[in-house]
Amino acid sequence: MAKNIFVKFLKSADIQINGERPWDIVINNPNVFKRIAYGGSLSIGESYVDKWWDCENLDQLFERIFKNNLNAKLKNRIPIWSSLVMSKKTTLMSKKKSYLLAKSHYDLGNKLFFAMLDKRLNYSCGYWKYARTLDDAQEHKLDLICRKLNLKPEMNVLDIGCGWGSFAKFAAEKYNVNVLGVTVSKEQQAFAKDSCKDLKVKIELKDYRDIKNKFDRVVSIGMFEHVGLKNYRGFMEIVNNCLEDDGIFLLHTIGRNISSQNVDAWIEKYIFPNSMLPSPIHITSACEKLFVIEDWHNFGQYYDNTLMAWYENFLNSWEILKDDYDETFFRIWKYYLLSCAGCFRARINQLWQIVFSKHGIKWGYNSVR
Repeated sequence: MAKNIFVKFLKSADIQINGERPWDIVINNPNVFKRIAYGGSLSIGESYVDKWWDCENLDQLFERIFKNNLNAKLKNRIPIWSSLVMSKKTTLMSKKKSYLLAKSHYDLGNKLFFAMLDKRLNYSCGYWKYARTLDDAQEHKLDLICRKLNLKPEMNVLDIGCGWGSFAKFAAEKYNVNVLGVTVSKEQQAFAKDSCKDLKVKIELKDYRDIKNKFDRVVSIGMFEHVGLKNYRGFMEIVNNCLEDDGIFLLHTIGRNISSQNVDAWIEKYIFPNSMLPSPIHITSACEKLFVIEDWHNFGQYYDNTLMAWYENFLNSWEILKDDYDETFFRIWKYYLLSCAGCFRARINQLWQIVFSKHGIKWGYNSVR
């Protein structure tokens, strides 16, 4: 029964079982249909990692799944799937959990991220409007953020979730500003401190809730996804307290079209524990009476380019990575990168850069693109 249902719905998205096209699914274990029916999205990913099924181009497969809304269709057809496909309500992201997230993902080893990312180590969406390579797209993104923040020499800038220091280093080098970067990853802090040692940059191992100083500008790039719904308002209040009255705050975050507290069970378990994606309503509610939204820029289509570039780097570097990571890890990260690429290609998820001021910029904000 489960197989017949899946065959029918996959066919509606032009996906065949054991077909010959790169997005078709090859079945290696006939019990996979029952496993997925009972386990939802968690079992889709786990059965792929366990080699119960395969696909030549996972990104093309998931693009068709998301474009044709197969998740929703299957929820209505298989009751068990409905309760499990998007399991686990997002809970409050405590300080302890934020450090555990860093250890489980961002502290996997710099060798992995050095091989996969661009030369400046940006682990967020690049800006491909005028770029042809990953390095150029990421550099354009960093400069876009600096121009949106209207950085001036000697300004004090706070970078919440600074990663390996890519923005802090770029802004200090190119715009002559002072930057405090905070991260909860020991691996990131150690690298960023060394990388920025000759610049007006400080990198601290610190949770954003422990920041007390005032800054002319605040930026958060690819970190808000780990804040958690119950913390959104508190996050905005902390940024408001840290920002000078005439300051500017830029939030760079992945977002979803529809408000929900649920998260994908496979991503939750294997990639980003305790993470969730905000909707527009989540963000506007969190900033109400604290900020004026000056600009909202969506370039989610470029996350497809970014993820595919990361996957190409990951694949091409596997020979030097496989001594440190096993084949299971390879299939987990292949599934992660390519399924997410398909999701962004289908425009289910978005990438937003949102510019805020505390009281409204007097003569208006000049949008930068």
